[in-house]
Amino acid sequence: MGKYNESEDWADVVPIPQNDGGLNPLAAIAYSDEYREAMEYLRAVMASNEVSERVLELTEHVISMNPAHYTVWLYRANTLFELQKQNQSDLQEDILEELNWLDGISLRHLKNYQIWHHRQTLMTHLDALPPTEIPFLARMFAKDAKNYHVWSYRQWLVRHFSLWDTTELPYIETLLTADVRNNSAWNHRYFVLFGRDIDPSSGKGLDEVGNIVDEDLIDREVEYTKAKIRLAPQNQSPWNYLRGLLRKRGSLVECKKFAEEFVGDLEEGKGCRSSHALDFLADCCAEEKDKDKAGRALDLLARRYDPIRKGYWNYRRGLLGLGAVEA
Repeated sequence: MGKYNESEDWADVVPIPQNDGGLNPLAAIAYSDEYREAMEYLRAVMASNEVSERVLELTEHVISMNPAHYTVWLYRANTLFELQKQNQSDLQEDILEELNWLDGISLRHLKNYQIWHHRQTLMTHLDALPPTEIPFLARMFAKDAKNYHVWSYRQWLVRHFSLWDTTELPYIETLLTADVRNNSAWNHRYFVLFGRDIDPSSGKGLDEVGNIVDEDLIDREVEYTKAKIRLAPQNQSPWNYLRGLLRKRGSLVECKKFAEEFVGDLEEGKGCRSSHALDFLADCCAEEKDKDKAGRALDLLARRYDPIRKGYWNYRRGLLGLGAVEA
């Protein structure tokens, strides 16, 4: 006997067992009795398309056992919205109550995609961003500052509620001050500064479709990024960010001398403090048609500073018409 089987509140529902393939299924899944029973009752209410408070309680129970069950999340969302219509309740209050419940689950299951899709679905029915949302995301990032699902959701929030000029840059700065190697924060910085200019019809930025570049913004960000690189020269994230900035102008060469600060003596192959600076310098020299210097930088990467990717560096040498090197 189980929770629903013995409940008078569920006496009118005929549970639907899972069909595993007959009496002797080849590979039946060993569900717990509690989960099996809850799913049998869930199939029944879904079959009848029931919308009720007890359905919300049932979905909450199933989610507590299997928070990755996307079908349950979808049915819960539909039930929540249909109940609001039937009861003529305050949708905003209903959603805030649901978010409060969702917070606890999110903090217990950090890498669950379905939770964040459900949260996004709820947000589409709100007129404004709840004041508790940004502080809650800060709690999530305190547990895992590079959580892909949370960052994806945050980017959606920025677009949906037009948060480009409000909370984002100051918060990113706190993250990068705490950990300059937080590649997710670098990615979000680029998105916040340049994402609003994406043309939805082409997926390209205004600088690509209309040759529009905010030179003051690029200048500011280049100097900011240089300062962060000096803190940790072997950190790849700001080097990639710097490339993204300079490509909006069409050339990496303006930061060639900056890269040279970290590569040491190219001829002697000594004193290099950053393989990423060598990589950057190789591209600058290639852009200037200085194949010999570009080749020397790539040679050092293949032989000494990044031999694990020797094949890639030799490929880059091949693009310059240079021969391969042996590590």
